Amino acid sequence: MSSQYSTLCTAQAASRVRATFVLRPTLLASLLVMASAAQAQQVALADTVSMKEMVVTANRIEQPLSDLVADMSIVDRETIEAAGAAGVADVLSRLPGIQMVRNGGAGATTSVYLRGADTRFTAVYIDGVRIDTQSASGGASWQDIPLESIDRIEVLRGPAAAVYGSDAIGGVVQIFTKKGEGKAKPYVGLGWGSRGTVKAQAGVSGGVAGWDYNLGVSHASSNGFNSKTSAGSNPDADGYRSNAFNGRVGYQITANQRVEATALTSYMNAGYDAFVSPISPMADDHSIYKMSAVGLNWQAKWSDIYSTRLQYTQSRDFYQTKPSPYETDTRLHSYLFQNEWKLGAQTVTAALERREDKLVNSGLDIGSRERSQNALALGYGLNLGKHTLQLNARHDRDSEFGGHTTGSAAYGYEFIPNWRATASAGTSFRAPTLYQRFSQYGVASLVPEEGKNVELGLKWGKGSDSFSAMVYRNNLSNLINYVGKASACPGNMGACYANVANARYEGITFAATTRVGVVNLQGSLDFQNPRDMDKDLQLARRSKRYASLSADTKIAGWKLGAEMQTAGKRFDDAANKNVLGGYTLWNLSAQKQLNRDWSLVARINNLADKRYELARDYATEGRSGYIGVKWEAN
Repeated sequence: MSSQYSTLCTAQAASRVRATFVLRPTLLASLLVMASAAQAQQVALADTVSMKEMVVTANRIEQPLSDLVADMSIVDRETIEAAGAAGVADVLSRLPGIQMVRNGGAGATTSVYLRGADTRFTAVYIDGVRIDTQSASGGASWQDIPLESIDRIEVLRGPAAAVYGSDAIGGVVQIFTKKGEGKAKPYVGLGWGSRGTVKAQAGVSGGVAGWDYNLGVSHASSNGFNSKTSAGSNPDADGYRSNAFNGRVGYQITANQRVEATALTSYMNAGYDAFVSPISPMADDHSIYKMSAVGLNWQAKWSDIYSTRLQYTQSRDFYQTKPSPYETDTRLHSYLFQNEWKLGAQTVTAALERREDKLVNSGLDIGSRERSQNALALGYGLNLGKHTLQLNARHDRDSEFGGHTTGSAAYGYEFIPNWRATASAGTSFRAPTLYQRFSQYGVASLVPEEGKNVELGLKWGKGSDSFSAMVYRNNLSNLINYVGKASACPGNMGACYANVANARYEGITFAATTRVGVVNLQGSLDFQNPRDMDKDLQLARRSKRYASLSADTKIAGWKLGAEMQTAGKRFDDAANKNVLGGYTLWNLSAQKQLNRDWSLVARINNLADKRYELARDYATEGRSGYIGVKWEAN
């Protein structure tokens, strides 16, 4: 029941933002670096670097990053490969506006807080396939997504329900696998790390006669460490093993028509320590995760101004515990018909979408439950010189809740060369999970959680230098918490899910990149105040202040990097009684292309062997090392 415990701990707390923050020295240093980056203009490079990169997550259509008002980050393949034995959540936690919490080591229950919002408030897609669970409070099972299969990640910060519907309250994370091209390129990779960690991958990608393909398999395992430190818990090492497959095959029917099939599946068996049982306090507890994301889509460009996309996807999130008998299985099917018109400086989109959820769980009132949502989404974009405008509206018709309409408006203005101001506002919602409504803790009268967000931004960019500041406030009503008071539950229920709270996620995010000599620098600094507005308490497991800073350079063919991550204190509980201390971590990495076909990556995480907790009574990994080699035909 760790997911219910996490819901109870993270979904209560609150208050108004305080105007003054006390800075830790490391945070102050990060802020100074970023302030200097905003003025740095030592490198005379063309203004065509990363801002011309194409993204699809903001509005579900391909757009240049420079055309967007939205607040986005991109993680490329080189960064993913340099991560070593880390997971997807670890990589995301180095981005602006994101914190990660894990109940132990890799394979344990993992939460990702985007702008302070709970895990269930981030919509997650793999190659356009929505992944989610209808068990407990919902959200993606981050620990089950294999990093080895990923080629690129796009992160959209801020509500996007007017584009994606339910769940996108905090933002959207879109994960992409690799698309093949050119001659066949087989590859094999092996890696070894601390605590018996082993990683292996193999595959092939390429393209011929209109076809393109990428197929890969991967394996990861580790002996792990004792994740639960409380008295009476099993002192065994909680390791894991996982296997994954990813495939992406496309065919260019004509110059203007393409079909593509994608698939990613994974299996993980991870050890954990459950709550102490007087019957079997030293049970060898294991979690079994099975995840799949399968999609089929057809794209057609009918003219210079009109194109369409037709897509069918299905995903599965299966969770089982042993030897304690618990099992839950979520199936999700989606259908999308997307239309796009390009009319000079204007872009118009219209989409019809259907989503079907099914949950099989012994805790449900009748063993399984289903629901569906039908939606119409409209979008309008204008990019006219110094002015950028984006408008979106969407209406979702839920089989149980009826209609729900969301909207957003965003505007950007380049008031002087290289400087841009942005403003946006939007509404969002998340429908209760089937477990929250129909389990032994469920309440059928639950209503959707709703959000109202406003934000202001300032962006500057020239060559390799950039600076941004984003201020946001996201007010949530009808927040669903797991409560243990009979007074809040109908009938004689001793505990239940209930719409009992209002929350606010607000803060400011600074981010910057620059180049000093031969060294590339990038950093981010977040001040936030995620609060339970009813009780005026801070939401659990989220720091008010956190930052990251990284530097890399190339020397004698090596790419050498160093990272710093720091976070202030947090509270482990909703009552703000149990304090989790702040921490600072240092990581080192090295990459080298040994020859045309062979490459090497090495990494040391938590260089100073810092002892800290992300969740009370759960250990985190100390210093760890990893080295990997990869052969890929070129």
